[in-house]
Amino acid sequence: MTPSIACDASDATPESGSDKALLRPALLAARRAIDAGRRQDWDAELGRRVIAWVTQWRQTNPDGVLGIYWPIRGEPDLRPACAELAARGLQLALPVVVANDQPLRFVAWTPGESMNKDSFGVSVPASNMTATPSALLIPCVGFNRRKVRLGYGGGFYDRTLAPTPRPQAIGIAYSCGLVDFDGAPHDIALDAIITETISL
Repeated sequence: MTPSIACDASDATPESGSDKALLRPALLAARRAIDAGRRQDWDAELGRRVIAWVTQWRQTNPDGVLGIYWPIRGEPDLRPACAELAARGLQLALPVVVANDQPLRFVAWTPGESMNKDSFGVSVPASNMTATPSALLIPCVGFNRRKVRLGYGGGFYDRTLAPTPRPQAIGIAYSCGLVDFDGAPHDIALDAIITETISL
């Protein structure tokens, strides 16, 4: 069993278990409780680790497009790192929800470009120019040591990663999201997970 890891001095992640429906709200509450100063430090370290991963990835994918995410609900904020990567010439893309039962569509984006709110209230690029990422940074509510991601339950990334070949999938999370849970048949393991302290 994976032990609980403190998200904050006053909070900790839930005990491990097989019920993702019970884990999800507890993990979200623990993430919201992270102290603002600690979150800023963790985001900065995550950004450094992501830049290091992307630098290595670009050696074999010099023209690759990187799918990123716009942070919501206390997700790690990688926007400063993404701005640095864009300044180095990397093409970025943000996800757009097409429909509840469809894979995500990705739209080209450069930091500073205009954004609109979609029907879920999430910021999406106004340009609406379709892009095809060869790697994705995917936010995780939780994750296990088998690199299976616990998300919000909508299945958007599962559907996005189902076709083959698929983009390389890198989970982004705080280390306190590491818990032990049983994956469902439709869950697709990620290629790697990056946190502020560990990488899988």
